[in-house]
Amino acid sequence: MMDQGPGRYVALGDSFTEGVGDFSKRRPNGVRGWADRVAEALASDSPGWEYANLAIRSKRLRHIIAEQLEPAIKMEPTLITLYAGGNDVMDFGTKIADILAEYEFMVERLAETGATLVLFTGYDVEVSPILGPLRRKNHAYNDGVRLIAAKYGAILVDYANFSAYATSRMWGPDRLHMSKVGHKYLAARVLDVLEVPHGITHKNKRSAELSVRQRAKEHRVWVTEWVLPLFGRKLRGTTLGDTLSPRWPEPVRVPPRKGLKKLTR
Repeated sequence: MMDQGPGRYVALGDSFTEGVGDFSKRRPNGVRGWADRVAEALASDSPGWEYANLAIRSKRLRHIIAEQLEPAIKMEPTLITLYAGGNDVMDFGTKIADILAEYEFMVERLAETGATLVLFTGYDVEVSPILGPLRRKNHAYNDGVRLIAAKYGAILVDYANFSAYATSRMWGPDRLHMSKVGHKYLAARVLDVLEVPHGITHKNKRSAELSVRQRAKEHRVWVTEWVLPLFGRKLRGTTLGDTLSPRWPEPVRVPPRKGLKKLTR
C-alpha cells in the first residue's frame, strides 16, 4: 500500500488518463479527468503532493515507452498510475502477445522505481457490433494485465468489472471515453484502493429510456461524427494527439485548497 505523507504522483498513458470526456475549458488540453481529481484529493488529505500527467490521447504503447517512460522515471515518483494498450488493442492486425510484451517491459521498469504502481484493466464497451471482433482481444489483454500486475506487485484497478459503467451516462458522446460522471466515479475507486479519504460521491441514476427512433438517430450521429472520422484517421495514419503536449509535463505542487484549478487562473 502507498506510504503515508506527501509524495510525487506521475500519471502515464493515453486519453483515458489525459481526461478526455471530462471537458474543462481552463485546464490544459481542455480536459480535467480522474487523474487530476486523484491528485487533488491526495493534496487535500496530505498537503505537499506534487503531480505530473504525461498522458496524451491516441498514444500507443510504443509512443508511451518512447515519450513518457524515461521522463516519468527521472521524476522519482512515489505513486505511478499507468493505463496503456487500449489503442493498440483497437488497431487492426496487432497481436496480444506483442502488446503484452511491450506493456510488461514498461511495468517492469516502473516497478523498479519502488513507487506504488497502479494498473488498470480496460472496460469492455458494448458500443456496436461494428467493434465486436475487438472484444476478444480486449478480454485477452485484460487477462494479461491481471497476471502482470500480480507478478510485479502492482495495485490493480479492475475497471473491466465495474458494473456502474453499464449505464450510458458514464460515457461521452463517442461511447469510448468516460463522461465527467465516469471520470469522477473512477477517481473515487482509485482513491478507495489507495485508502485515501475523499468526498467524491456517485449517484446511481438510471439513464432515460430512448424510443426506437431516438436510438436510431443517435446511432447515425455516432457513426457519422465519431466512427467514420476514427477510421479515416487510421487510414491516414494520424491521431487526435499528434499536435498535443502533456497536460502537466513537469511536477506541480497541488494546492490543498481549490486544487489544480488555482494553477490555471
